[in-house]
Amino acid sequence: MGQRTTFCIIGGGIVGLATALSIVRRAPNASIRILEKEPALATHQTGNNSGVVHAGVYYQPGSLKAKFCRSGGGAIEEFCNQYGIGFERRGKLIVATTMLEVERLAELNARCIANGLTPNLVDRSQLRDLEPHISGLAALQIAASAITDFPAITRKIAEIINGACGEIVLNAEVKDIHETASGVIITTGSNEYYCDHLVVCGGLNADRLARMCGIDVDFQIAPFRGEYFDLSNARADIVHHMIYPVPDPELPFLGIHLTPMIDGRVTVGPNAVLALAREGYSWGDVSIRDLRELIFFKGFRTLARQNWRSGLAEFRNSIFKDHYLEQCQKYCPSLTLADLNRRSAGVRAQAILADGTMVHDFLLRETRRTLHICNAPSPAATSSFAIGEHIADRLLSENAHKESSIANV
Repeated sequence: MGQRTTFCIIGGGIVGLATALSIVRRAPNASIRILEKEPALATHQTGNNSGVVHAGVYYQPGSLKAKFCRSGGGAIEEFCNQYGIGFERRGKLIVATTMLEVERLAELNARCIANGLTPNLVDRSQLRDLEPHISGLAALQIAASAITDFPAITRKIAEIINGACGEIVLNAEVKDIHETASGVIITTGSNEYYCDHLVVCGGLNADRLARMCGIDVDFQIAPFRGEYFDLSNARADIVHHMIYPVPDPELPFLGIHLTPMIDGRVTVGPNAVLALAREGYSWGDVSIRDLRELIFFKGFRTLARQNWRSGLAEFRNSIFKDHYLEQCQKYCPSLTLADLNRRSAGVRAQAILADGTMVHDFLLRETRRTLHICNAPSPAATSSFAIGEHIADRLLSENAHKESSIANV
C-alpha cells in the first residue's frame, strides 16, 4: 500500500490538475496524489479540444457554467501570462446565415449581457470587413473569447505539483474504491493507495467510479465523438476570429466552427456523433460492454427517440466528408474538400438523466470522504481553475465533510 496522503485525485486531465493546484496553494502542508490510468496526462478531453477559452455566451445566467466560465477564463489568462504559455484574445463571431438565426442572435445578445459580457451586433457589411472570407446576414462579436494550449497548461501544473508536496502516478487504472470511517482505499491494477479524502474527476468513467463509492447513480455517461479537420497550410490565414454558427437551442452542442489554434493552424469542427465505446475515437473503436450499458439505460433510449433526426444528420456528416463540408460552407463558402485534412478526434463525456435529459451544467455528487465531478461539459477546460477553487473550498472548509450529500448543481 502506498504512503497515506491527505488527498487523492483520480483523473489527470486539466480539471483534476487544477483541483490539485488549488489544494496545494491553499493547504501547502497537505500531501496529495493524482492517479491517471493513461501513460501520460491530458490524453482524453483535455488533449482533444479546440483550445478555446470561452467567454460565457451560451450559459444560463446564474448557473455554475456561467459563473465558472467567467472567473475561470481570467484565471487561465493569468496563469498563461505567469508561465509563458500561449494565450491570444482573438474574439469570436457567431454568424447567422438565415433569418431564424438572426432572431436567435438577439436572444444570444441578451444572454451575453446577462452574463456580464459586452457583445457587438454586426451587420453583413461589417462582418465582411471583419472577416472577408465569412458570409452571413449578421453576426454577434464577443471580443473576450480567446485561444490557448490546455495540454501545456496541464503539464505546467504537473511540474508545480511535483515540485511541491504532490505525486503523480501514471498507468494507474482504478479497479475499486472502498471508503471507511477513517479514510479511502483506492485499488489499481498493481497497488493500493490510502487517503483521507478523495476527489474523482473521472470524465468518461465518472458514473462507474461513483458506483464504486456506493453512490446511487441516477445518470449514465454517453460518449459523443467530436471529429475535426485541419485546414491546409494555404488556408491557415482564412480567419482571425473564431467563427461559430448560431447554435440550435434544442441541442447541447455548439456546431462545427472554424478555430485558429495557438500553434498557427486552423481547425474545423467538431461534429457530435455517438461513439461506439467510451473511448471511441474512431468508428473502429467498439466496446460491447459500453454499448450494452448505454442501450439498456432508459434515459438514453428516450433521448434517442427524441433526437434520432439530428443523430442521423451527425452520422451522415461523420461518414461523408462532403456533407461535413456543407456545414462549413454555410458561413465560409470558399472552403473545398481539398482544404480539409482529418486530424485526431475527441470524445465528450455527456451525462444523461433517467428521463432522457442531457445534463447541461456541472454535476457533483458526494459521500462523507469522496467528492465526484460527474458531469463537466464545455466549458470545463476554460472553467478548470474555478472548478478547482470550488472543490478546494468544499474540501478545506470546516464543515465540508459533515454533510451527507450535495444537491445537483
